Parts: sequence; structure tokens; C-alpha cells
Amino acid sequence: MALSIGDVAPAFNLPATDGRNYSFDDTAGEKAAVIMFWCNHCPYVIPNQQRIIEMQAQYAGRGVKFAAISANRADTYPEDSFESMKARAEQMGYNFPYLHDESQAVARAYGAQRTPEVYVFDAEGKLRYHGRIDDNHEDVSRAHHHDLRDAIEAVLAGKASDPAETGAYGCTIKWK
Repeated sequence: MALSIGDVAPAFNLPATDGRNYSFDDTAGEKAAVIMFWCNHCPYVIPNQQRIIEMQAQYAGRGVKFAAISANRADTYPEDSFESMKARAEQMGYNFPYLHDESQAVARAYGAQRTPEVYVFDAEGKLRYHGRIDDNHEDVSRAHHHDLRDAIEAVLAGKASDPAETGAYGCTIKWK
């Protein structure tokens, strides 16, 4: 069952590539939290890595934190193993926690289906946006709709995101 706009973020406690465990509260910024379902192998995630690193750098000083969660099966996609996640986070210089949802319980609680799939929560932990990053995963300069960025700006301004939901596109989560 997918989260609905206004729902409170499901709690979690997951190991990260930096050796720590993170809860939702640990990943939430003072004003907003961006939770992304993510993985190493997906050709829709790969071109988004740098733009997400840049967005986290841009918004960190404004009370927004990002976190990525991988829930894919490593037995069918070895490049999505926890060890490979650690290598990717280091290689790319991720400035956000990269969390491992081995049991897939968190992905199920959020209703996530794809990578990348983003959820933006306000300071109270209520869902304000769910969907895609923008309408061009390959080339941000060709995007016409910057949905994630617009949603973050709406939350920071105390407004409703418009649209509040978009269809996430990308690879499907590889379920057990």
C-alpha cells in the first residue's frame, strides 16, 4: 500500500554505507526530508547521482536532508549488494546516507515500486510529494518539469506541492 499525501513517514532503522545505522529522524532535516529509493545498477539512477549530490549540497544549508535506500535483491543483482553500495557511495562522494533495506520491509512500508522514486516530507514528517525527480533522467538541462526541486521549494515556503504526485519512472524494485 503506497503512502498518501499527508501520511507520516514510516519509521526505519537501516545500516548505511558509512558504517552507521540511520532512523527516519536521523535522515530528516530541520525543514524537510527527501527519501529516495535507489540502487547501483539502474540506468535511471546512474545519471541522477550527480544532480542529487548537487541538490543535497544546495539544500543542506536550508534545512533539507536527503537519504537513499536500496532494497534490491543482491542475489539477482550482485551490483546492488551492500559491499557494492559502499563502493559506489565512496566512488561518487555521496553526501547523503545510502541505506540498505535487505529485508525490503521499508520499501514495502513506503509503497515504493521503482528506482529512483522520491518522497519529500515536511518538518512534521508528513508526505508532501511522491514521484519522479524530473521529466528527463538523462539530461537535467532538457528537463521541463523539475518536480523534486519544486516540491522542496514548496515545502520550504510552507505551500502544497503542485503536483503533489507524479509517476516515478525507472527500474522496478527487485522483490524477494
